[in-house]
Amino acid sequence: MPVQCPDNRSHGVNLTDRTAFNLYDLHSHTTASDGLLTPEALVLRAHERGVNLLAITDHDTTEGIAPAKEAIARHGLPLQLITGVEISTRWQNHEIHIVGLGMDIDHPAICGLLDSQRQKRQQRAEEIAARLEKAGIPGALEGARRLAGDGEITRGHFARYLVECNKADTIAKVFKSYLARGKTGYVPAQWCTIEQAIEAIQLSGGRAVVAHPGRYQLSTKWLKRLLQFFTEAGGDAMEVAQCQQPPNERQQLALYAQEYGLAASQGSDFHQPCAWIELGRNLWLPAGVEALWLRFPHIQNNVPAQAGTGSEV
Repeated sequence: MPVQCPDNRSHGVNLTDRTAFNLYDLHSHTTASDGLLTPEALVLRAHERGVNLLAITDHDTTEGIAPAKEAIARHGLPLQLITGVEISTRWQNHEIHIVGLGMDIDHPAICGLLDSQRQKRQQRAEEIAARLEKAGIPGALEGARRLAGDGEITRGHFARYLVECNKADTIAKVFKSYLARGKTGYVPAQWCTIEQAIEAIQLSGGRAVVAHPGRYQLSTKWLKRLLQFFTEAGGDAMEVAQCQQPPNERQQLALYAQEYGLAASQGSDFHQPCAWIELGRNLWLPAGVEALWLRFPHIQNNVPAQAGTGSEV
């Protein structure tokens, strides 16, 4: 059954005062999860970078949405915000992230799922800390909680704490040495299923999107299995464009989107200011795909498809 989008207030889109967008970033993070910028700082940076349509997609929480909306109103920014979340799921022993866009974040379906995810995340954090303690690294839970502030604790917070403790020079090295599969601090999470994530997103009036499909270290055979499974489960779209991708990945993902009848989305997956990942940078869709925002009626009549423009900021 087709999912009906809620009204403008429900999914955070209000196009009354704007007739066209030219830069979209539909994947970003704040301090509500593992981003380094507050919701206010994120929307200010998005505006400075020329982003017109932004989705905040924190990990398993929508707590950053309300303060971001308030900041946009307070500063009078010509920036449209669409509600979002990035949900962690388990599929075939892989952690797959599903982005939800345009949901009513107060709907019982999404609230119930995220509450369950929050409990699982806390349990995982406690077990990660216990394993690090046994490995001679005390205080990891307290350190991660301090870095998370009011946000959800993620492995990224543990990684930052271990950098503080001089266990490695970079977050990437921490993951490789301590938090990756088979390492001391690795704890497999018992996340929800892909089907459960899709159901909660769609019951809440949103669209379900496979996040960064090229980053799961899946072979071509297994990636296609994932996309087939996601499609058969009723998923809506897949991310095709990120600001940093291997050569030819964007075009290949666009072909997969066409093959499986999925709309195409794009986003920076911005977490913090850095040299290679930036809000709105290099976000464009190859020709021949259906832009996801065309499935939001309130956007469709005001926004060009933007596919194949090759624009870069």
